[in-house]
Amino acid sequence: MIKTSYEFDQSILAAGSSLKTNILLRFRADIAKSPRRNLNLSLVIDRSGSMAGAPLHHALKAAESVVDQLELDDILSVVVYDDEVDSVVPPQSVTNKAALKNSIRKVRAGGITNLSGGWLKGCEHVKTRLDPQKINRVLLLTDGHANMGIQDPKILTATSGQKAEEGIITTTLGFAQGFNEDLLIGMARAATGNFYFIQSIDEATEVFSIELDSLRAVVGQNLKVTLELADGVSLVDTLSLAKVSQNDAGQAVITLGELYEGEDKLLGLSLEISSAQVGELPVMKLHYSADVVQDNRIQSVSGTIDIVAKVGTVEEAAFAATSHIILELSRLTIAKAKETGLNLAEHGKHQEAEQTLRALVKDLRDKGLNENFEIAEEIDQLEYFARRIAQKALGNAGRKEMRDQTYQTMTRNRSDLVGRGVTTGDEVYAMPIVNEVGSGVELYCVREGGKLRVKVISGGYDSTKNIQFPRAIRAEGARYVVEGLELSSDGTFYRVHSKITRFAQPGETDIFVAPRQSHPANTGKASKGPASAADLPTTDSVGDSILVQCVKDGSKLRARVVSDGYEPDWNMRFPRSVREEGMLYVVDEVKTAPDGKSYIACGEIKRFVQPT
Repeated sequence: MIKTSYEFDQSILAAGSSLKTNILLRFRADIAKSPRRNLNLSLVIDRSGSMAGAPLHHALKAAESVVDQLELDDILSVVVYDDEVDSVVPPQSVTNKAALKNSIRKVRAGGITNLSGGWLKGCEHVKTRLDPQKINRVLLLTDGHANMGIQDPKILTATSGQKAEEGIITTTLGFAQGFNEDLLIGMARAATGNFYFIQSIDEATEVFSIELDSLRAVVGQNLKVTLELADGVSLVDTLSLAKVSQNDAGQAVITLGELYEGEDKLLGLSLEISSAQVGELPVMKLHYSADVVQDNRIQSVSGTIDIVAKVGTVEEAAFAATSHIILELSRLTIAKAKETGLNLAEHGKHQEAEQTLRALVKDLRDKGLNENFEIAEEIDQLEYFARRIAQKALGNAGRKEMRDQTYQTMTRNRSDLVGRGVTTGDEVYAMPIVNEVGSGVELYCVREGGKLRVKVISGGYDSTKNIQFPRAIRAEGARYVVEGLELSSDGTFYRVHSKITRFAQPGETDIFVAPRQSHPANTGKASKGPASAADLPTTDSVGDSILVQCVKDGSKLRARVVSDGYEPDWNMRFPRSVREEGMLYVVDEVKTAPDGKSYIACGEIKRFVQPT
């Protein structure tokens, strides 16, 4: 059975014409606690050059952690890809975890990114053991753009949807700052899988665990709802990132994907009602269907519920209590506004985008919703994004945060996935600095579950409480001094209403004086090599440099750039004395040659070695 419920944002609607209202629908698989379903899982991991160093190291550690969490009856395969695709673990039961982890540890960074080849191989492995009673899933992890194989996002997204129809669901994981979030989110949405933004390299294991927890909790799949709207009722917007189509009768069909044990699937709808009279107003019939676990088997269930609104006089509506679900509807509205604002900004409508976000901030404050900590946090996010968009300085990191926050809020109902973001605000570098706390209150910024939180250090305050604090100046590890803090009206969090300065401990290095990473000096001079590759200095990180690989091209050894953002098949002027097939190198700079179709390696060359 599927338990359904609904609530309008206003418990009584005002009689009259052209009413607008929002409704929140909840779906939950109402079943007895079921045994964990076995997994048929394929991990598909990008090992291209841009993953070299710490990113690949942490990704492989995360893959090992997945092995540790699987059980004997689970099926696992592991695929790694660069320009070539390798199945380091063919599909098999998880009977020898030590051997599986040893196979994963042997993976080394390689060349360019054949994302489609790796992903399709993972789908192929899952298909060989496809079982409708299992969770059949591909986890695709990448840090870059597809630059080999099938590269068209439309084809990859459509194919992801086709694989889902065959029973193979794809979850995508974007690593660091170089991946194509539109592609990964598009693939996840088409497949009704999940998407995760792994914002810092040490977060990979945590995010893999969240996905495994989700897979273990799947108790229903293929949830679809059809809206049979009453006369005079129209659908204005869908406050969920669900696939919306139309059936032959012209009715909206919304695909919501999976149901998780203990987690409501939420669907927000914005409706317009042409006219309403006092009494009960039929709004729609909602038809639903899903495949759920019953008696330890997957069975199809369906049902219909009648959605009816209460309509009263203007006075009755004014005095009626606002529904308690206003907070949840507000979260969906905020996510929708972020999506709208980002789309406007990307079409050059920066002022309109800023106005959209700031208008919502005003509405939230006018409703007093800033007294709720999570909404107060969202207000800080909205103000931060509005300012960055107005300055045309949202940047890659800001865009990914907005897309991720929108996706998680509108697809899942988990607090540990909402509002994540760890990018340091640029404004922290320009803050006034003090070297003593004096009579002020000392605060510090930490990352908790992918979120930047500000806590109090000074005595006399509750150090467990969160602090509402401007998003623009949050930076992990930073300390601040304020004149004082005051409790929110409900006593659950603190607010800062005084001047904020950054605190730098005397005698300690101030890591926020300048950006932490130093850039190699670009000489513009072509690289020169020693007598052999063995004489090159070594490094286990790429940083801001460029990764190059030596490959066999017929009878010749060629140097090719494997870092993202370069043409992968262009030849390169590179010292012959250090060329060895398959070897990876780190160079300071790569310039385009005068012919406009080849590269020149410039500056120092180092031999790249995989970190242990």
